[in-house]
This record gives sequence, C-alpha cells and structure tokens, in this order.
Amino acid sequence: MNRIDRYISGLFWSFFLGGLVVFVTIFVAVDAMSTMVNYNKVAGSALLAYYGYSAPEIIYKMVPVACLLATIFTLSSLNKANELVALYASGMSLLRITMPVLIWVSAISVASFMVGDRLLPSFARSKNFIFYRDIVKNPSLYSTTKKDRIWYRSRDTIFNIKTLNASAHKAQGLTLYYFNEAWDLIQMMTAREVDLKGSTWDLHDGSVTLFTEDSSFPLTSSFKTKTIVMGEDSKDLSSTGNTSDVLSLADLSEFIRRNKAAGLDTLKYEVDYHSKYGFAFAALVMCLLGIPFSVSRSRSGGTMMNVAVCLGLVFVYWVFYSSGLTLGQHGQVPPLLAAWAPNILMGGAAAVVLAKS
Repeated sequence: MNRIDRYISGLFWSFFLGGLVVFVTIFVAVDAMSTMVNYNKVAGSALLAYYGYSAPEIIYKMVPVACLLATIFTLSSLNKANELVALYASGMSLLRITMPVLIWVSAISVASFMVGDRLLPSFARSKNFIFYRDIVKNPSLYSTTKKDRIWYRSRDTIFNIKTLNASAHKAQGLTLYYFNEAWDLIQMMTAREVDLKGSTWDLHDGSVTLFTEDSSFPLTSSFKTKTIVMGEDSKDLSSTGNTSDVLSLADLSEFIRRNKAAGLDTLKYEVDYHSKYGFAFAALVMCLLGIPFSVSRSRSGGTMMNVAVCLGLVFVYWVFYSSGLTLGQHGQVPPLLAAWAPNILMGGAAAVVLAKS
C-alpha cells in the first residue's frame, strides 16, 4: 500500500467510524424513546442492559450505511480538493483510486458477517430475555431456544414442543403437563401434531394421562382429535419460539432440516438463511453505487447533498431488499433468488453506471 492508498484509507476510516457512531446513536435514541412510550415505568438499568445487548445487532445493521457514507464522503473530499484530478493526471483510473476503499469495505463485510453469525445469536437471546423479564415484565413469554426442544410455561401448565413453525401456526411433538395449586402433577397430554389458533389448539393423534390419588396407576386414553383452550399468553408463543435472529447459520440449517423432516413449511426460514449471506454483500453493492455519485463534476450542494445521496441510495436498496424477502416468504420466488436479487439488480446497475462514468 503506497502513500496515496494510505491517505485514502485514512479518509475512509475517519468517515466510516464517525458515520457509524452517528447512525447507531440516532437509532438507539429513537428506539429508546419508542420503548419508553410503549412500556410504562421501565427502569433505567433495564434499558441500559437491553440496549447493551442490542448494540452488536444495531452496529451490524448500520455497517452497510456507514460504508456507503464513508465512500461518498471520501471521494467527494478528493473531488472538491481537486486531488481527484491530480490522481487522474498521474494515470490512475477510478477503479485504481477506489481500490483501497473497496478492499476495506470487503474486509468489513466479511468481519461483520462472521461476527453476525457467531456472536449475534447469543446477544439476541440475552436481549430477548431482558425484554420479556424487565420491559414487558412477563418472563413467561420468554422461551430459551434450544436445538432439540422448546420449553414454555403458561400459568399452571408447562409444555414442550419438538418442532415449531410459527408462521404456519403448526407444531409437532407436543407434551403438556398440568399441575394443581400445590404443583402436583395431575395430568399429562401428548399430541403428534398441533394446529395453533391463538389460544385455541387443535391436537391430533395424542393421548391423555390422569394422575389421581384414588388410583395407584395413571389412567391413559388415546384420541384422534382434541381441542383445548390455553391461557391468553399462549398466543404469544409464535413470538418467543425459534427465530432466525437467535440461531447461527449452522443451527438455522439444522432447524430447517428438522422442520422439513417433520413435514412443516420452512419457506420463511430458508429465505432468512439465504438473506444472511446476501446482506453480507450489501455494503459492497452500496459502495459501488455510491462511487459515480461521489465523483460527478456537475453535482454541488456540499455535505447535505452527500447525506441526501447516501440516504437515497440506502432507501432504494432497502426497497429492493425488503420486497425480495417478502416475495420469497410468500413463495413468489425461490428463497435463494429472493435473498440475492437485490444485490444482483443493484450490482448490475452499479456496473452500468460505473462503465459510463
């Protein structure tokens, strides 16, 4: 890396770190105010803990935006100081000038992807625990994600589910344990399949076992279909079960495999799985789009115009990204294409614009 590359790299890193701090601060401030409005009497220590565990996820999501901002401001600074003209005159192409930026953005994307896969799931689980225990103040809504089973407590009932598909409102391998006021086991119910309809559950192919003081042995009977009414808080089961945010790629892949083997729909989770790879390239695609806007001679407006261009490109990318995921989750396009289409479309547009610049 020569002196010019080091100079450009220094500009990029100063803008990147400054932009990241600003975006993360704004996000936390707005979200914290929303949380305090929606949930009354939240302790300051609970908010600090919640956003402490949320910080890695927020940084992860803001990295592409910060990379785009740093790219635009770095090249705009070179352009306004006529340093870009000098570099062109020395025989350097636009690609060669921006090479240090692209290398750093690629390195940041790889590091962000690895951190997101290995660290974010554990932080997400801790964040969810703080949210349900200290902010919502209903710890029973929190369910620790496990590889094999989901355990849940609803008032005087404890149950576990082998596989849960929240989006399809279905579960398999259900076992319910009912207790009396003294917390003595009085009934156990099992079911092979369950249709979750809010607080009303339809159980299929199961059994009921009663434990009474009058009998030395439990009494068991089987059923084909049975409808039970759970507590109102059981309606929130879908929000506390296995989700992509609390699973690494390896665990999510295994979760998809288990759900498929159980005959459950895994479309949403497959889209989430591929989107984790697609999002890793968001920063690079955004930066490629931002380069021609940064070196345009006809553009004026200074810092505010740079910020406007940055936000505009982020908005366009996010529209494509969210639209692709929505189409994929509804089965309109394959999961792989849904996750990668935004990068393909925006990357192609960036290549065309760069070729003409």
